[in-house]
Amino acid sequence: MSTRNNPQNKAAARERLRAERERQAKKDKARRKILVGVGVVAVLAIAAGVGVVVTNATSGGKNNKVTSEDWVSAAKKAEFKAPANTSGDKGTTVVIGKQDAKNTLEVFEDMRCPICSGFEQNVGEVVLKDVKDGKYKAQYRIGTFLDRNPMIKGSGSKNALSALGAALNVSPEAFLEYKKALFAQKNHPDERDDAFSDDGKLLDVAAQVPALKGNAAFEKDVKDGTYDKWALAVSDSFDTFVGPDKEIKGTPGLKLNGKVLGDERGQAPQAPDMFKTLVEQNLKK
Repeated sequence: MSTRNNPQNKAAARERLRAERERQAKKDKARRKILVGVGVVAVLAIAAGVGVVVTNATSGGKNNKVTSEDWVSAAKKAEFKAPANTSGDKGTTVVIGKQDAKNTLEVFEDMRCPICSGFEQNVGEVVLKDVKDGKYKAQYRIGTFLDRNPMIKGSGSKNALSALGAALNVSPEAFLEYKKALFAQKNHPDERDDAFSDDGKLLDVAAQVPALKGNAAFEKDVKDGTYDKWALAVSDSFDTFVGPDKEIKGTPGLKLNGKVLGDERGQAPQAPDMFKTLVEQNLKK
């Protein structure tokens, strides 16, 4: 008779089965702990990654982070105020020079425009001298169309225009010198860099202009956006003069006594000698 099924052997088999189940249970428990630990690490790593993204997305405030839409929305809610030394509807007419000058040079620019920066660096001094000498008075029409460009976007053109309003409120001379400084090679950013959306950048450049350096009222107007809504009005006025179906197609653009000075696209000459020739040909004597 076989002893395989006797009570002693059955008990031993049950004991071995129980022991094996316990060992397997311990292994499964240990494995679950490892998996849970790995899962926690993964979750923490993901959370840390999200934290970095959120931190980067929300840092900076007005330092190159303000979209054109947000800037406009805030400006529209602000109280309207036009700077001193302006005239016309909503103060959008900015004319600088001897008011009895027979000739008027209209200058069309966008503060983020790299070609405008080149024009100011090459020809700007000639314009300033002519205005000072009374050869013509200058009417500045400044737009913000580059902020709307879907390839670059931003709010730098509008923010710089508002700061120019703060400078104009100080004096016409401060406006001209500040505009010159903003367009200077050492200060003017690449058009894809919305650096002028940062008030700090604008104030750093303003420190290079004697009339604005340490000027508490000017600095407050820039930081408070005192002339933001005015900047929108100036930009709207600009849009009525510049466009594909207009005589001035883009910036920089010039008109002397209503006649375009420039190439077939209406762009202003970049060479001082060419600019002087065109001016002399169209001046009222």
